[in-house]
Amino acid sequence: MFQLVGFDKIDDEILKHLVVSRICQPRSKVATVDYLKSYYDEDVELHKIYRYLDKLHDKQKDKVQQISVEHTRKILGGKIGLVFYDVTTLYFETDTADELRKTGFSKDGKHACPQIVLGLLVSSGGYPLAYSIHEGNKYEGHTMLPVVKDFVKQFDLQDFVVVADSGLMNNDNIALLEQKNYKYILGARIKNESKSITKWILSLEKEDGKFYEYQKTATSRLIVGYSQNRARKDHYNREKGIKRLEKEYKSGSITKDKVNKRGYNKFLEISDDIKASINYDKIREDERWDGLKGYITNTNLTAKAVYEQYSELWQVERAFRITKGTLELRPMFHFTKKRIVAHLCICFVAYKVYKELERILKSEDINLSVDKVLDIAKTITTLKIKLPISNETITKTMLLTPRHKSIAKLFDENFWNFV
Repeated sequence: MFQLVGFDKIDDEILKHLVVSRICQPRSKVATVDYLKSYYDEDVELHKIYRYLDKLHDKQKDKVQQISVEHTRKILGGKIGLVFYDVTTLYFETDTADELRKTGFSKDGKHACPQIVLGLLVSSGGYPLAYSIHEGNKYEGHTMLPVVKDFVKQFDLQDFVVVADSGLMNNDNIALLEQKNYKYILGARIKNESKSITKWILSLEKEDGKFYEYQKTATSRLIVGYSQNRARKDHYNREKGIKRLEKEYKSGSITKDKVNKRGYNKFLEISDDIKASINYDKIREDERWDGLKGYITNTNLTAKAVYEQYSELWQVERAFRITKGTLELRPMFHFTKKRIVAHLCICFVAYKVYKELERILKSEDINLSVDKVLDIAKTITTLKIKLPISNETITKTMLLTPRHKSIAKLFDENFWNFV
């Protein structure tokens, strides 16, 4: 897979070893050295890996992004089209902050830990295109335009649409997108709109799957849709949050550390540090918005098409779940900027390889997840016998069980010649 994507164009054996290890056995750099020796008979010394990380940080990012973009263009028929952007936070198991690692709003709930902000740009289908690294206390709305601008310039992107959620939607971003003539679809903060617009929104007939349009400016439209499923989810989440508040409020007071952190503290009237009351009028007002979702766009797409394209933002969220979970991107134990940047580069390459394996499995009708295939592959043994006279090496892969045979084609060298 590493070679199929094109990363073998980078003459870098250590990068390949670290990427393969990150996918198959994500561990610390110390444990990776042992893994490479035990499973691949590769002697990669720990001090060489650390020296390598110090060199990697400023050399490979542009190369790996270039290879990833070229490959993505190829599998998407020569055109990128949609680009989806979102951010996440990556925390460090330390109390020490510096110019990059700073405390800020943590999406992992690790508010006391220093962190960095990671921005990720992916294509339709979730294939990674570019990434950016920011200080841990940087407002996420200020991260999008620089990475999009650099990406468009570097890869001469034409005829594309930027898609991002409401957390990145502010007037400055919209103005800059318009100034650059970029097409966009952004999640709208419909509750924060002007009184006239919110009055219009709340007057709409709530019919499942129906969309309404409002011309905000000469170039942009506000599209509002209603979904019964979303309404049920909004209602359920609010009731769950209120019950939690009511439980903490039983004594007639509530401390700040008990205030619900999922946004339902908006229903509290807090008079000082500990005295609070639940405002049920605010709850009834909030109920009026159940099921409503808004989008801002300057495209000529139909309302339904805007909704469908925005809905693909889950691809970025999934990318973060895989990199944080399966590839164990975080927590990070590196403390120098050089090694942090290098670690992220390795994880970016690993995720691209992971996505390519996922694509191949689907195209070959192998109905197994990447994780399942890797688990099966780890139980397959390959024997290598070196003949003493001719020095010829004979290799035999032992596919012994039905589980092994379900992925047998992946171990056939001829298979990869035609993929």
